[in-house]
Formats: sequence, structure tokens, C-alpha cells
Amino acid sequence: MNGDTPKTRSTTVVAVLRNGRIAMAADGQVTVGEMVMKQKAEKVRRVAGGKAVVGFAGGVADALTLLERLET
Repeated sequence: MNGDTPKTRSTTVVAVLRNGRIAMAADGQVTVGEMVMKQKAEKVRRVAGGKAVVGFAGGVADALTLLERLET
């Protein structure tokens, strides 16, 4: 081994449920390979008239399709 540690990049989405209430948050960075494309992306959204919350990470095409269906 050459001593280089591979870089790991990932999105964090966390949710906490307590006393019937939920808090959900995510980081806002979007990367493509090594390039940062956006630093303030909204990865957590309310759907179903505010009755549900979704968070997404990784390839977003499927997540955005699901989000569109939930919002209509």
C-alpha cells in the first residue's frame, strides 16, 4: 500500500422522532466526482400537504421523480 487513504464522500440525512414530533435535516452539498456543484441544496422537503417529510441523497433522478409524484 502507498499510505494514501481513499476519500469518502457521502450525504448525511438524519431524522429524530420524539413525543410524536419529527425533526429531519441533511447537509446541503452536491458533488459530481471531485467537483462541488452546489453547497445549499435542499435535500429535505415537506410533501403531502405538509403531512410527510422526505430526505434524499445520492443520485437524485429517482428521488426527484418520487418527490414530484408525492407533491401532486
